[in-house]
Amino acid sequence: MESRVATPKERIYARIAESGGTISKAELLAADQLTNSTLTRLLDDLVADGLIIETGFGPSSGGRKPILYRINPDYRYIFGLEISRFSSTLGLFDMALNPKSLVRWWMDETMKPEALVAHAAGLMKRLLKDHGIRAEQILGIGIGAVGPLDRSHGIILRPLYFAAEGWTDVPICQMFEQATGHPAILENGANTALMGEIGASHEPRSEHALYVHAGISLRAAMMTNGRIVHGKYDTEGSIGQMIVHSDGPRLHENGNYGALEAFCSVPALEREARMNAKRGSSSLCERYGVSQERINYEVLLKALNDDEPTVKQSFQQAATYLGIGLANLINLYHPELVLLGGVLMNSSPDFYRIATETALGNTYYAPDYAPRFSKGSLAEDAVVTGAALNVRHRLEIG
Repeated sequence: MESRVATPKERIYARIAESGGTISKAELLAADQLTNSTLTRLLDDLVADGLIIETGFGPSSGGRKPILYRINPDYRYIFGLEISRFSSTLGLFDMALNPKSLVRWWMDETMKPEALVAHAAGLMKRLLKDHGIRAEQILGIGIGAVGPLDRSHGIILRPLYFAAEGWTDVPICQMFEQATGHPAILENGANTALMGEIGASHEPRSEHALYVHAGISLRAAMMTNGRIVHGKYDTEGSIGQMIVHSDGPRLHENGNYGALEAFCSVPALEREARMNAKRGSSSLCERYGVSQERINYEVLLKALNDDEPTVKQSFQQAATYLGIGLANLINLYHPELVLLGGVLMNSSPDFYRIATETALGNTYYAPDYAPRFSKGSLAEDAVVTGAALNVRHRLEIG
């Protein structure tokens, strides 16, 4: 809740929700400056309103066994939506962020904004019917999208590399609210991925975390003191403009020369492969029966799995450059956890290994300081889960 102070009930509900399971009143008292009588009244109200459930008793420490509480997963339901360049995903979640259904589809040249809204709205109606959920039980729609964005007005501004036309200045929240009747909240996908992974983790909660997504573009998000860091302008893709080679090329006419995206991104790898084929230094065209112009990421993955030397070298070089970029971010922010996602991270075990080893090798104060690296537990469902969590964070409880 960015624009107002949380009420005491909202704070208590959030504590219970973030516990990931059950929690006792003693644990809640230790975490909040409330009197025992006030906390008892708040818990009774939350139970009466159906937001939380008493789940039995915990072990005794000498006196009465403590009552345990957890959130009621069926109090309301939430739609999470990821809008990305390769594919988009719709999820229906309960309040505990358990996915009841997840549906994914390709973002081809037909998937203009109007088509996406119509398709997703139709899926929402079908999922509600399949699960016997009434429309008024939906808390809202959380949207995690590629940037840049105007989050406060729910607008997708000028994203690159969409296959379909029309993805400029799209009032996506207004479009979904009109199509479904449910309130919608927009956040950039890197932030929701980080929120989703931290929220789903079964390990001790990381208060300082970095998320980097390497795919068609490079995107990043940062959490400090348990809160997502928002700048004045939504610049999730600006990590791609980090200069890692002063005399290097640029990926597109608006990009920086020598920027990280020119060495480590799907378009950069595709461009290099086409150039190698044109120079005659690779056999991709003959081996996979494609023209130079039709060498795409799918072809590169096949070649990588077949140990094609030039492609393998290109991916290894891209991973090395990404590791340098990660080291720059780590040395600046000093996170305790670095989460890595995107199609490049999953292209091969070598990519993840080279990127993390290079990052650690260039981290200042290592080995005394070394962040923990992880691909997370949600993988391709991180964005959509975090988008749903973003809605739950804004639950207003009087």
